Amino acid sequence: MYSEKTVAYGDDGYIQYVMDAYSQTLIRLCYTYVRNICDAEDITQDVLLSLMKRGKPFDSTEHEKAWLLRTAINKSKNHLRSGWIKRTVPMNEADASEADDSLDEKNQVMEAVLSLPEKYRTVIHLFYYNGYSIKEISAATGKKPATVGTLLARGRTMLKKMMIGGFDEDEQVD
Repeated sequence: MYSEKTVAYGDDGYIQYVMDAYSQTLIRLCYTYVRNICDAEDITQDVLLSLMKRGKPFDSTEHEKAWLLRTAINKSKNHLRSGWIKRTVPMNEADASEADDSLDEKNQVMEAVLSLPEKYRTVIHLFYYNGYSIKEISAATGKKPATVGTLLARGRTMLKKMMIGGFDEDEQVD
């Protein structure tokens, strides 16, 4: 948390603190929605601009974090609904940045997470990649903690089926 004595809300030091503390988290969160690193960085920049325009300090660090995450989610959704995105064909970043078609295990897991429906993808990402608690995810997404827990459990089940392959319990391998 920033020190009230050394960094005042809204000054350059505060903005630097927020960028250092949250920029990578916000970029990764936005990426789970838009699936394009350039767009995710642009949306994160837009979130930080909104923070600068906000004009009033937060009640607590948790409030600050929840506001940033909620704003990033909303701006990502708005980006996906924009007319420009609907009329363009995205470049395949994998073709442009990697010639190697083989994905390591970490990339396979990320691809599986990105293929989940949005409601599962968001909570899985915040819980496992950013280390947020169910209570923090609840505050950031506006969902009840029980709902977040249910989404996590269902998302894990879906990931397990994708990664291992859905096997019927009745089938036995001889």
